[in-house]
Amino acid sequence: MNETLKDIAQDLKDSPKKVQLIYAFNGSGKTRLSREFKELISPKANDTEDGEDQKSKVLYYNAFTEDLFYWDNDLEGDSERKLIIQPNAYTQSALVRHGQEQNAIANFQRYTNPKLTPKFNPDFSEVTFSFERGNNESEPNIKISKGEESNFIWSIFYSLLEQIIDSLNDQVNEGVASEFDHLEYIFIDDPVSSLDENHLMQLAVDLASLIKSSQSSLKFIVSTHDVTFYNFLHNELKSKSCFLLERIDDDTVALVEKNGDSNTSFFYHLDLKRQLESAIDAGDVQKHHFAYIRSLYEKTASFLGYPKWSKLLPGDNEENRTAYLNRIIQFSSHDTLPGMRPSNLRPEEKQIVRYLLNHLITNYSYWQQEESQDG
Repeated sequence: MNETLKDIAQDLKDSPKKVQLIYAFNGSGKTRLSREFKELISPKANDTEDGEDQKSKVLYYNAFTEDLFYWDNDLEGDSERKLIIQPNAYTQSALVRHGQEQNAIANFQRYTNPKLTPKFNPDFSEVTFSFERGNNESEPNIKISKGEESNFIWSIFYSLLEQIIDSLNDQVNEGVASEFDHLEYIFIDDPVSSLDENHLMQLAVDLASLIKSSQSSLKFIVSTHDVTFYNFLHNELKSKSCFLLERIDDDTVALVEKNGDSNTSFFYHLDLKRQLESAIDAGDVQKHHFAYIRSLYEKTASFLGYPKWSKLLPGDNEENRTAYLNRIIQFSSHDTLPGMRPSNLRPEEKQIVRYLLNHLITNYSYWQQEESQDG
């Protein structure tokens, strides 16, 4: 049944399940769903709009959480690079009230490199990074990668989440008052940005173990576009509901309940292909279909052992392939201001989607085998 994201947020709120796990293709509306859920549970009038408020009923992690951090690159001196932390209740709770900075650093180093060392300033308004090479050698004030930055922000969130669950467990077991007893929901959207497979599995292990350790009435909603992450959580978390979030058009989506992991309950790459073919046949190709094309190319490249999915793009040379790559990235990336860019595509842009899909299916035996099996 087609619904709006607001309808689905209400469905998630009404569920009695402790854990709800959602798989969704990029561009389906995962991040917007987390915002709709937050607005349903804790409207703007009641909190500080920055991820977590002391009396909010929901704590969430999504792409907007990362917007609380930005770089001062010291363009004049090119030496004092630092990550600025905007004033917000989420880091105030984790770092100032509960002193979780050392736990956040330890978690960050587990997911990246033990020699990559963050250092907070006294009031936790900024952080610098150094690379400790050993033998008393250090490379100070480095700028970390975007993936490392995402991992750092997640590590702060995860450390706060550990504190919350421990505190609520103490309340259940020992009757100790918890300052977090107002919390009812944790909504986590895609904490897996730019992690390699080993660290991805470590994060999945940590998150599943933490959720299973929760003894309070706290409920968890986790959404992801990563099949490995989804499958691991599906297999580890017993008391859960699992869903596939599908985008129908710009205004409606569908939340389809699934009973197994991605290998048994849905063939996500075939679903993508069918949705693309349906949109092409109906002449209704939209911007989010570029994200679907990208996912198909990534899936095929991974299966065939290509180091980069761009190697599968049409073109006799790197320059031609780069032109298609840039166009796909342009339309498949998250928009900072989605309302500023029209969703309707020009006819030539719709034709690119048709051409890229035909190229993939026609030129790679993987898809020809899928066609045979599916037929």
